[in-house]
Amino acid sequence: MSRLLIKSHQDFEKYVGQKLGVSAYHTVTQEQINQFASATLDHQWIHTDPERAKTEGLFGKTIAHGYLTLSLLPMMWEQVVQVENFKMLVNYGIDSFKFGQPVLVDSNVRTHVWLKAITNLRGISKVQLKVSMEIEGNKKPAFDGELVFLYHFNN
Repeated sequence: MSRLLIKSHQDFEKYVGQKLGVSAYHTVTQEQINQFASATLDHQWIHTDPERAKTEGLFGKTIAHGYLTLSLLPMMWEQVVQVENFKMLVNYGIDSFKFGQPVLVDSNVRTHVWLKAITNLRGISKVQLKVSMEIEGNKKPAFDGELVFLYHFNN
């Protein structure tokens, strides 16, 4: 899969308002869900108990934590865009996020990314991205929202 190469603020500016790309599919496994539950101390049965989820849950299977799906964004972002020539990247914000569809265990998900805006803040690039996580075989996305990164590019 080819990634878009960005080396400067000016490189980003060329893509304002455009779709930057889409990540590869990633399968969300029960092991990953369980590890996320352990890391966040969120062991709600709908995520971690396949037998109970099968008999009592609304979906017949366990579902991924919404924040687990959100945590996949850095990995998926790096599959879409290769950013080089920067000193530091700061996760600055998450705006207007809506979780529209649960991600069932063993689902394949991927993320579509658009460059909404870029602003030069005295040499720091504030990059605003629109993101949407697709669930393979579903019309409704797992989520839609905006990410904001600050890139400190080398001069």
